[in-house]
Amino acid sequence: MTTLHDSAFLKAARGETVPHTPVWFMRQAGRSLPEYLKLREGIAMLDSCADPELIVEITLQPVRRYGVDAAIFFSDIVLPLKAVGVDLDIVPGVGPVVANPVRTLADVDAIPDLTADQIPYITAAVQGLVGELAGINGGTPLIGFAGAPFTVASYLVEGGPSKEHAKTKALMFGAPEVWDALMRKISGISAAFLETQVAAGASAVQLFDSWAGALTPGDYVRHVQPHSARVLEQVGKLGVPRIHFGVGTTNLLDLMGEAGADVVGVDWRTPLDRAIPMVGDRAVQGNLDPTLVFAPTEVMTARAAEVIEAGRAARGHIFNLGHGVIPSTDPDQLARLTEFVQSYPLG
Repeated sequence: MTTLHDSAFLKAARGETVPHTPVWFMRQAGRSLPEYLKLREGIAMLDSCADPELIVEITLQPVRRYGVDAAIFFSDIVLPLKAVGVDLDIVPGVGPVVANPVRTLADVDAIPDLTADQIPYITAAVQGLVGELAGINGGTPLIGFAGAPFTVASYLVEGGPSKEHAKTKALMFGAPEVWDALMRKISGISAAFLETQVAAGASAVQLFDSWAGALTPGDYVRHVQPHSARVLEQVGKLGVPRIHFGVGTTNLLDLMGEAGADVVGVDWRTPLDRAIPMVGDRAVQGNLDPTLVFAPTEVMTARAAEVIEAGRAARGHIFNLGHGVIPSTDPDQLARLTEFVQSYPLG
């Protein structure tokens, strides 16, 4: 009988020999599943992220359907900001919209710190999930989730999603003292959010930096890396594997690993055979192009095999897509992909 500690996912994250290549999918809990869409009817996104029963059910849905090697906690990058009282909402078709964007030190000072007693629904949901997951496939690990400081800061400064991040960079370059204060504030919030999940039973965490690819390596090192490192260091004290993922971060993979990751997530733009030498003695996660699930099954699985083969060179390899599941994805195709990866011979 296996224990959670011996799960393929956690073994790969630690760089140990695995019984099969573990697989899970970013955004596996969500918009591609008909059972999710039915459950979410008439319920706002942030409301669903604050309801323990909904969080548990949504997180479990893809584990039941696919038999993936890990569950990812259902939440949203901006939920911790909402929890501390920031006036924001997730507008369908747009994304997070902040009513009063951050511009000054006073704006930063107005954002409270996050404590576990502000998010009892997170503790309750994680505890419920850990109990349920213990009985699935001999024990399925739960991955805690939080947005990285740069990405969260960008939403706060821009007031919503942005392609250029012009206001964000203007603050970063033009008012470094405000930027530093904001990043310190957010890193504290992100760390507290992850610590709450781990304290309740999460077996690993992922720090997700959607927009870090907009930065040069020099600007990342100077203005961002120390703050992501602070989050990862705090969580590292709890003894769980830490995954650090960013989009379009080919030029930052080494630096993201050095920020304190045990596992570096690689998006689909960078082949693993290029990424692995960059990340050092760390495991990698990824990185099939999410659009390949729309290709014929034999094309998808052939490309998945290439990813698995390339991943052999890493200290450990967790199979994933190179970004989140696209909403129009056919769940049956993801099931075929999961079965293919888990049954792919490692010998």
